[in-house]
Amino acid sequence: MHIVSVIHLLGFLLMFLAASMLIPVPFSLYYGDNDYPALLTSAALTFAFGFAIFKLTRFRKDLRAKEGFAVVTFGWIIFSIFGSLPFIFAGYIPSFTDAFFETMSGFTTTGATILTDIESLPRGLLFWRSLTHWIGGMGIIVLSLAILPFLGVGGMQLYKAEVPGPTADKLTPRITETAKILWGTYVLLTATETLLLMLGGMSLFDALTHTFGTMATGGFSPRNASVGAYNSAYIDYVIIFFMVLAGANFSLHYRFLRGDFKAYWRNVEFRYFLSIIAIATALIGLDTFFNQYDNMAKALQDTLFQVVSVQTTTGYGTADYEQWSFNSQYILLVLMFIGGCAGSTGGGMKVIRIHLLIKYVFSEITRQIHPHAVVPVRLRNTPVPRDVVANVLGFFVLSILIYVIGVFALTALGLDLLTSFGAVAATLWNIGPGLGTVGPTENYAHIPLLGKWLLSFYMMMGRLEVFTVIILFSPSYWRK
Repeated sequence: MHIVSVIHLLGFLLMFLAASMLIPVPFSLYYGDNDYPALLTSAALTFAFGFAIFKLTRFRKDLRAKEGFAVVTFGWIIFSIFGSLPFIFAGYIPSFTDAFFETMSGFTTTGATILTDIESLPRGLLFWRSLTHWIGGMGIIVLSLAILPFLGVGGMQLYKAEVPGPTADKLTPRITETAKILWGTYVLLTATETLLLMLGGMSLFDALTHTFGTMATGGFSPRNASVGAYNSAYIDYVIIFFMVLAGANFSLHYRFLRGDFKAYWRNVEFRYFLSIIAIATALIGLDTFFNQYDNMAKALQDTLFQVVSVQTTTGYGTADYEQWSFNSQYILLVLMFIGGCAGSTGGGMKVIRIHLLIKYVFSEITRQIHPHAVVPVRLRNTPVPRDVVANVLGFFVLSILIYVIGVFALTALGLDLLTSFGAVAATLWNIGPGLGTVGPTENYAHIPLLGKWLLSFYMMMGRLEVFTVIILFSPSYWRK
């Protein structure tokens, strides 16, 4: 692996991060908060460090898959290290472990927090906290390729390592053009949701921070009660609509905007995605109506919001689902496992993977009945390549294994089984709130030190879809 090339690119990414830290400064000044010196100092240090290693190193243009995996993985780590500086310098999260956890949660769009009183933070820090979602949502690597093509890096290696899902869906032959299209769509949807939320009574600050959390399926809110603090059906349904869009493949949005109005319906994964939401909402809605609510409209509103929030791995809350029945919580746990669509900003296993796994199981059953039959796994009557099926099976097995190890580790640290199940699921699949003592009305502040580092690592693995990170631990990866 050409380590100097990796370091060179990381230096460039740090300079971009430093520029991003300046964006919250106007909000800090406007609201008269005292956090802008911390933001400016953090930006200066981050830029100085990034500029130094960028200038002292050189890269070769034939970037390979090895370098791509390293840039993406170590990029997320250094972003979380330097991105935590504003919280530390401002004194609101003095512990490096807690600041790193919060920042990693932001960039990986997980939304898990250690903050016990979110509203006590100044506006500049709260804006930076939500902005980490938006940056991480579509991927800092794709962004860098979109706005700085002069780097001349072989971008497909970075794109494959970054884009969530079993395959990287190229919209155009040139990866730079693909990145521009994805980010252009991302920005357009962000601007639209911000405007609609402001029409519902939110301030520009609240609208932007909640939009960042929605489009990135992150879930950080500047309010202690999350979206439930507004007690507005209009705001709930606007956020529901955009959470669904964020949980769908972004290439579908581009095709729709280009006039292909049947793009969504033709996509098998998107149809399954909506079907799962509809079925889960019906099941939980009936349960909550008969056991929790006396108003059907409110029961439907809260149920749909939580189902979409969990399914897309956003993590916003309008109700405490831990007060719902065990059956409803079990359905939500299954939704955490499934997640959004490939090519979305959502986490989880991805709907298409679950669909292919089910198809594979049925093809194996048919093969057992007819041993000599050729029964390929098909997607819309098109045979799926065997290497893609193998990748899906490997991803599933590895994810379950990592999940079980995480649960055992947290229980060994003294957490109860329900909390361990919920915390690992919520971080590995980038959801945020889990079950037990890390539920929608609790936080992760009480997790032991080692537990926070483990869960931070799990957030990164989940955001980069396991293989990208695990491959760095393979001895063959480091051999020449």
